[in-house]
Amino acid sequence: MGERVGKEMIKREKGYLYFVGKDGKVYKVPSRAMKNKVKSMKAEVVSKETIKREPGYIYYLGKSGYVERSPMKRRMK
Repeated sequence: MGERVGKEMIKREKGYLYFVGKDGKVYKVPSRAMKNKVKSMKAEVVSKETIKREPGYIYYLGKSGYVERSPMKRRMK
């Protein structure tokens, strides 16, 4: 469980993969594009809100429909 960061509720559609881009916006891509490694598919912007990202956290769209974040686990070298 992560900490809720976003204020905008995003409704998920079946068959899409959702992710938070480097610019802080939420994007969606058809899951078949990821499965077949199709690079010609363009990601669609879904959110109007921009999330300010901080280093050391992973950002994702939670089951609740809001953008959430969790601390990254550090790997030992």
